[in-house]
Amino acid sequence: MSQATAPLPQHFEPTGVPGLDEVMEGGLPAGHLYLVEGTPGAGKTTLGLQFLLQGRALGQRGLYVTLSETSGELRQGALSHGWELEDIEIFDLVSDEGLSAEAEQSILQPSDFELGETIRGVMALVERVRPERVVFDSLSELRLLSQNPLRYRRQILALKRFFLTQRCTVLMLDDKSTSGGDMHLHSIAHGVIHLEQNTGTYGPDKRRLRVVKLRGVKFREGEHDFKLDRGGLQVFPRLVANEHGREHSSEPVSSGNAELDRLLGGGLMPGSNYLFAGPAGVGKTTTAVCCARADMQRGGKAAFFLFDEGIKTLLTRSRALGLDVDQYLAEGRLLLHTVDPAEISAGHFSHHVRDAVERQGVTTVVIDTLNAYLIAMPGSNFLMLQMHELLTYLNLQGITTLLVLSQHGLSGEAPNDVDLSYLSDSMLQFRYFEARGQLLKAMSVVKSRASAHASTIHQFRLGANGLEVGEALTDFEGVMTGVPRYRGQTLLLGDVAG
Repeated sequence: MSQATAPLPQHFEPTGVPGLDEVMEGGLPAGHLYLVEGTPGAGKTTLGLQFLLQGRALGQRGLYVTLSETSGELRQGALSHGWELEDIEIFDLVSDEGLSAEAEQSILQPSDFELGETIRGVMALVERVRPERVVFDSLSELRLLSQNPLRYRRQILALKRFFLTQRCTVLMLDDKSTSGGDMHLHSIAHGVIHLEQNTGTYGPDKRRLRVVKLRGVKFREGEHDFKLDRGGLQVFPRLVANEHGREHSSEPVSSGNAELDRLLGGGLMPGSNYLFAGPAGVGKTTTAVCCARADMQRGGKAAFFLFDEGIKTLLTRSRALGLDVDQYLAEGRLLLHTVDPAEISAGHFSHHVRDAVERQGVTTVVIDTLNAYLIAMPGSNFLMLQMHELLTYLNLQGITTLLVLSQHGLSGEAPNDVDLSYLSDSMLQFRYFEARGQLLKAMSVVKSRASAHASTIHQFRLGANGLEVGEALTDFEGVMTGVPRYRGQTLLLGDVAG
């Protein structure tokens, strides 16, 4: 009994869609029927073509059965991606004969006859071509020919059994023309892939993919962002941080400023993220440049993801403050990316960060600013959870992550757009304060999970020598409110001792 029921080894067919095989832990189990569903424009046809082209690259025969497009339209769509469909058989059921006036006579072409002819034509072609991969596009026409759910289900079951005997791996495309989805197909298919197109956001449509079911395979559940561009679909699998840990140093490194190191309890800790929060123009980005520059001076590599500021502005200001980074940019040790949040999804952004870490060897990541990330991607679900997962991933990789958050207002209590205690390991608070008729700047370390930090408030300023941190403002009260009271003799930066 045990020998007779021993399971056969399962073979997986790669889909040819970057990232999709990772979601399905290797690809589609061969020899089964799969449903790919989505509204028109979601990317079903493109996915089907990539599936057949991948098979051709592996030396497998492919067949595309089209009931809704002509073969000419299909080839033209493939050319828009730079693909040629030679060696792929296309069975076009939308022929000139099928569109003739004679074919419209219901007495001569009843639905029973049309449906039977369609199914027999597909079976005959499969027996002749002997394809390993088949794409059936689309099921809405077959549903209309069947006229009732029972006949429709019986025809799908007949096709499924036939393809099983022919050892074909089949993708059936469905445009979800029935309201509420087709549960008949879900129960029959070996696996279901759902494509979603979100048209209610500014900029290009955002697309997501979800594997609804895949029998016998432990796939990655949940929604995965993907983009549809020239060259086909690219899927960005949902990031699971705990799958990507690695050994890294736990010794603090310098931020590039000795006094700032002291405030942080010894410096920046690899595998931690630091939130620089404060009003606009107070010096948050410049402090991040100082920290990243120190890492590059030690031989590390830094990546800036700029949501608000342009690359030219960042470089110009860095030169003016004595924090020139042009050398590292020329050497390829500084990567500068301008991010347009209207053109990118949260999953796509995470993919860029992972690429910088895993392929390009980055050791410091700067995200400037979190405000733009959160405000400009409102169409993404659970945006804060995705950012938290990304930060956890960077921590497990041993990356020093610097996050810039702009707060509203110049003085007084500044509201936050994000839950700071939930998001960050450590936080530096930057504030303006008024003294002697001048608008001055102060910084303090609010919290640090990685080290014992100083609790004092210090004046700082930006000048030709970069970042300069002064003594603790022990003789001031109310610095963080923006209007302090002076009660002593503490010298401010630039004062000359009398």
